[in-house]
Amino acid sequence: MRPQPKRVLDLVLGSVLLVLAGLPLIGGLVATALRRPRGGVVVRETVTGLGGRPFTLYTLNTRRCRLDLLSWLPHVLRGQMSLVGPAPLPPGTPGAELGWRRHMRPGLTGLAQIRRGSALPWDEPLLLDQHYVEHHWMGLDVALLLRTPATLRTVPGQAHLSDADHRLRGYSAAE
Repeated sequence: MRPQPKRVLDLVLGSVLLVLAGLPLIGGLVATALRRPRGGVVVRETVTGLGGRPFTLYTLNTRRCRLDLLSWLPHVLRGQMSLVGPAPLPPGTPGAELGWRRHMRPGLTGLAQIRRGSALPWDEPLLLDQHYVEHHWMGLDVALLLRTPATLRTVPGQAHLSDADHRLRGYSAAE
């Protein structure tokens, strides 16, 4: 059986990224260990994967330079996650048990992750994940992977409104 192009992309690009991220990950691990954070250096969380099967997601306990996302690369190489896909959710979380989520591995990045910090309503990330699962293709994966580095530098809450969002700048639903 021939591997799917998405899985080949995950294996090739995931391996390259893990090699490139190796030293920063080790540095982040040492720096985090020296700070002795509550909860330890590595955070374990059970999330729902392909076919609804749960797995333990190991995350470096830091947000500096988004090393926490890079620490998920071994999960991509193992086939538990993909580079691009819906956000990983713990079992029991609203949306985690939806049927469309079972057809795809959770991803390091995706439509919802790229829009993180924007002026989205609370339920829109779930809709973006569903849209991705229903309409994904390799071109979309490549486009999302190319946009991801810029979103890692974006401070949550400081994102610009999208072209599809017709609200005026400074608009707040709380007013």
